[in-house]
Amino acid sequence: MNQLRINNLVMLQFSVLKQDCNISHFITTRQGGVGRATYAGFNAGAYCGDSPEAVETNRMLLCDSMDIAPGDLFVPFQTHDDIILSLTESFVSLLPDEQQKLLNGVDALVTNVPGICIGVTTADCVPILLYDPEKKVIAAVHAGWRGTVKQILSKTVSFMVAEYQSDPASILAGIGPSIGLRSFEVGEEVVEEFLAAGLPVEQFGCRNEQTGKMHLDLCKANSIQLQDMGVPVCQIEMAGLCTFSEDELFFSARRLGIQSGRMLSAIQIRKNLR
Repeated sequence: MNQLRINNLVMLQFSVLKQDCNISHFITTRQGGVGRATYAGFNAGAYCGDSPEAVETNRMLLCDSMDIAPGDLFVPFQTHDDIILSLTESFVSLLPDEQQKLLNGVDALVTNVPGICIGVTTADCVPILLYDPEKKVIAAVHAGWRGTVKQILSKTVSFMVAEYQSDPASILAGIGPSIGLRSFEVGEEVVEEFLAAGLPVEQFGCRNEQTGKMHLDLCKANSIQLQDMGVPVCQIEMAGLCTFSEDELFFSARRLGIQSGRMLSAIQIRKNLR
């Protein structure tokens, strides 16, 4: 991944997405911003208990740094489900309160509207950014372990195919920082949910020899979903960064508790397409 520094903010970018001049994207880190305690310093999440004033200040700083109109940044209220929302021109024309109602309970956003920026917030869960350069369609996906079990990423690709005529073979994908295999110990009830969904746990999980506990690699699990949908492995970039262990860069709900900051992973189609 590439590191970007603007106005004291440290952000990350995927090489696989950075090469296309028709889009911009970023993943925030906790460096910069005005947050305190478990929200120090750059919390981009509006639904995690932080001061609304601090979140607004941080988002204004972000929008200014990335040249985004504040009203063009859309982030859903995520519920670890598999609901996907398409942001169309008609959505953009709605009043802010009406937009917010539609964004409630959504874990993946898809759009082909230039200028608007779509994103998801995470603090251990997996953020995925998708881009179809042929149809000029983007998506932002939030996949925790529950979303991974529900295969929200596969469903988002299917949504892009059905609604925008995307070809999975054309899609570029960036799988962002999340809790890593070594840190993500789970109970047997979680393992059972993956098995019940028919997911190949043996391909992205292993047991700790000392504890006997299962550990899961959610990034790899989602990469497998993309490949199964027909996205070429050479077009999938994984950050390879653990939010739990990289405490200077990332918030982690498992390390800091639920009442803590969130990173924002977002993508935008530029208005002047080439």
